[in-house]
Formats: sequence, structure tokens, C-alpha cells
Amino acid sequence: MTAASANDIEFRSVTKRYGSVTAVTDINLTVPKGAFVALLGPSGCGKTTCLRMIGGFEQPSEGTVLIDGREMNGVPPYRRAVNMVFQHYALFPHFDVEQNVAYGLKQARPKLASSEISARARQALEMVRLGGFEKRRIHEMSGGQQQRVALARAIVNKPSVLLLDEPLAALDKKLRTAMQIELQTLQRELGITFVLVTHDQEEALSMSDMVCVMNAGRIVQMAKPQDVYDKPADLFVADFVGKTNRIMATVEADGATLRLSNGTALPAGSGLKPGVATVALRPEAIELARQAGRDGGVLAGTVTHRIFLGSTAEYQISVDGLGDFLVTADRRSVQESDLVEPGERVVLTFDPGKVHVFPA
Repeated sequence: MTAASANDIEFRSVTKRYGSVTAVTDINLTVPKGAFVALLGPSGCGKTTCLRMIGGFEQPSEGTVLIDGREMNGVPPYRRAVNMVFQHYALFPHFDVEQNVAYGLKQARPKLASSEISARARQALEMVRLGGFEKRRIHEMSGGQQQRVALARAIVNKPSVLLLDEPLAALDKKLRTAMQIELQTLQRELGITFVLVTHDQEEALSMSDMVCVMNAGRIVQMAKPQDVYDKPADLFVADFVGKTNRIMATVEADGATLRLSNGTALPAGSGLKPGVATVALRPEAIELARQAGRDGGVLAGTVTHRIFLGSTAEYQISVDGLGDFLVTADRRSVQESDLVEPGERVVLTFDPGKVHVFPA
């Protein structure tokens, strides 16, 4: 098998310009067959432009887009083995559910028999757990059901790649969580490549096999979700994916000592150049206690705010000489298994190995 045919999607040095504005710059990307990839980033980072170039709704200004090893530059959307689920679903309100799903099949050439169109539409509805809803009108369906109708319409033509343009953005949190699970299940059942565009980091981390983090039209990091979170490539990724505390620090001349701006010294790890740096520390990597343990506390401060979240609590803590810190504490990890009140003095400890250091 050739390298090209092993991938469903490839971008080779792709740049996209709109007049004087460059939306995507020199993107190189490969998506293996059967993968679930999330394009994650803030508004304007270029993720939707990339999705539209895969779908054929935009053409690259430079470079090449390939699907299943075949160059797609200039190929219109209807000639690509790709379907898209749009953010607002784009369902036809004057059609019933089955008619919506069957619409693409009716456009197929050579024409399909009516019995085959109906059978395939009903099969697609069964796959998204909407069997028995064939004759419902779109306005009679809930938001989650409409989303599944849009999915059925997208998969009924058996595409090689399914593109998802923030398809869960209009759903409430509980329904969004349920649909994340359904999408994962559907992707495993179909075995086709899913490419999801989202600015929701939790959605990207929970659903995908690979996360492609974008910023300012470029790919910053592409890795497994746990590696993007635990091993961010730079300060942008550390800051954008999840929550993080940022601390100014200095890597000392010996290269082995990291000194925080309040004078606290930490081991610096290896491979760091002396100079000014920014430290990133996840809120859940910090342990909160009312008193220092046997090894002593690393940092001390005062609780200023607390947000109770049930099994956990988030604290904002004013740390002496460093400013405000966010700490996420499992209630069982707090001494005396009790919530800490605003105004209390606390000690914060953390494993220096959980600290990420980036050049300033």
C-alpha cells in the first residue's frame, strides 16, 4: 500500500488567501483512514477554511489537497467522496425526515430505484437510532433528533470522509454530551474518517483520536488528546487547551534551576536554556492543604474565591509574590475532607515534573 493511499486526507503545503488576508499558511496535514480528527482553535485560526477545502467549497491558493491519494484541486464538492454536517444542519423544513435523508440519493447518477432509495434512507435512520421517525416533519423533531437526521443524510451516500462543522454548538450541555458519545459510536460502526471542527476543547479531547491545534492559520500541534493536554508544544497550546496557571520565572545560568518570580527555586529539568521563561501549571496538578506536610509547602496564599462543582471545587488563591492561582481540588484530597473557605490561608504543593517551561 502506498503512503498516499494509507491516508484519506492530505494537505501538502496548502495556503489559502482571501484577497490580502491569508487564512491558512503552508499547512501540511495527513489524516489516516478511519481516524477521528478534531481541528481545534480559536475563531479565525483557519480550521473552518481547512474543512471547506476538504469539502471542495474552497480551493487552495497554493499547495495540494488530496483525498484517498487523488488530487482534489479544482474538483467540485459533488464529485468528492465527502459529505458535511453543517452547524445549523441545513435541513429542508418542507420535507419529512425520510425525504431529507433521501435527497442526496435522488441526485445520484445513474438514478437509483425508488425502493432502493427508501431502503437506504431507512437503514441510515436506523444507524442514528431514528427508526420509526421517517414520516415526522422537521419542526416536530428536537434539536438532538434534527442533528441525527443531518448525520443520516450525510452518511446515506457512504462517503469516505465525514466533515463535521461544529455540529453540536446549538445543543444544551447534557444533550451535547450524549451526542458526543453517539458520534463516537457511529464513527466506530461506520469505520470512516471523521473530521470535526470545533473551538470547544472538551469536545475535541473527548471525541477524537487525534487533535490538530491551530492558531493564526498554522498547525501548532497535532497529537493524541492526552499528549496535547499533558505535553503542550508551546505556551499557546498550554493556555488554550484546558486551564493553566502562568508564572514568570528564570532559568538560571546552571540550566538546572528554575527560579519563580517570588524567589522560589525548583529543579528545571533538562534541555532548557538560561533566561527568562514562562511556567505553565495545570490547576489539577496542584495539591491544596491547610497546613504544610512533612516536606513543607512550595507556595503559600489566601483563598479569595471558591466555586463548588460537586465532586470537585475550584479555588482562586492569591499566592504570596506570584498573584492569583486557579486550583482544582478533589474534595477527598483536601485535609479533613472539607471545603476551604474564602479568607483561609493555605499551602500549595506540586510535583516539579508537572511544570511546563516555555521561553518567554
